[in-house]
Order: sequence, then C-alpha cells, then structure tokens
Amino acid sequence: MVPMTMREHSSSGIPGRASGYMAGQCLVAMPGLIDSHFSRTVIYLCAHTADGAMGLVINRPIVQVSFTDILEQIGIEPTPDCDEIRVHFGGPVETGRGFVLHTADFRQSATMPVADEIALTATTDVLQAIAGGYGPRASLLVLGYAGWNAGQLDAEIKDNTWLTVDADEDLLFGPYSEHKWEQAIHKLGIDPSMLSDTAGHA
Repeated sequence: MVPMTMREHSSSGIPGRASGYMAGQCLVAMPGLIDSHFSRTVIYLCAHTADGAMGLVINRPIVQVSFTDILEQIGIEPTPDCDEIRVHFGGPVETGRGFVLHTADFRQSATMPVADEIALTATTDVLQAIAGGYGPRASLLVLGYAGWNAGQLDAEIKDNTWLTVDADEDLLFGPYSEHKWEQAIHKLGIDPSMLSDTAGHA
C-alpha cells in the first residue's frame, strides 16, 4: 500500500504558482508517447511558468488503494459514502503525497487557485471535509504529480508529445476515468482512431 502524506498547513511544496502559460488547461498524450507513466494520459496543468510546470494525471485510477484506506491511515473516520470515492495516480513524483483537485467552492488558507472555478488543496483538512460530506462540490484525489523543469514541457509540446485542450468539470471530475483520453480528444473535434503521433495541437 502506498503511504499517504499530505501537507498540514501550507501548499508551499507545490512547484510553481497557478499563473501564466497554460495553467488550467489539460495535456493529452499523443499516441506516440509510450512512457509507462504517461501513455494515454490526460494531465491537468496546475502551474506552468518560466520555472517549470506541475500537473496531475486525471484518468488513471489506482485499484490497490481506496479512499477509506487513506482516511484510516491518517486517523479520519470514514463514512459509507467514502467507498464510492476513487484514488488516482497523479504522476511519478512524490507518489506518497496526496493532492485534491476540486471546485473552487471549497477554500482554506492552503488552497491554491488554479482557474476561475478550479483549485488545488494538499492538506488533510480537505479529506476530512470530503469524508464528512461538507467538502467541495466535485473533487479528484490523486497520489503524486507530474513535474517538468524550465522549458521542458514547452519543448515536449513542440515535439508533438502532447495535445492541449480546454478543461471542464466533466472532463476533470467525471466518473468514467478510463474514457477521459478519448473524451479529451473528442473535445478537439478529432477522431482518436485517426490520430497519429506526427501532429500536435498547442
């Protein structure tokens, strides 16, 4: 089981700030990307600046770890509704650390706004709120994140590694994670079966 750690008081450990470039958009892996961590992934960009980028994979559920498991590890009493909440692989960096991507109706001092209606929180308080039924209207719990050094993501997009697509709540928080790659491609008006690894959309 993956150990769960979340920041108690601050989001300062989150790389970058939620401003500039493509923060608030989604990256969609091109078919030619065969890296085991990122093949057919959809990644929500939480930060993208001249210093680098940070995002969360939103379409890869983890079957070995449940939300109830995580709550029990950090001493929060689960409720029956918690059984329906899935945990996702957010990326290969700090895979024992949890992040909650959520609608902006939930906010605390450690919450980092990403877009007008989307925010990110990495404290146990948000898990307590979700478990208690007073959390954000919609949320996605992930372990780990994806990170890029300065200029790295920009170079990957130029190399046609990623498509870019506008995010919406259904894509971010919809229940059918396994279909989000195709869903994101369709948002661009592209038939996934016709997509090659030689064309990008940035």
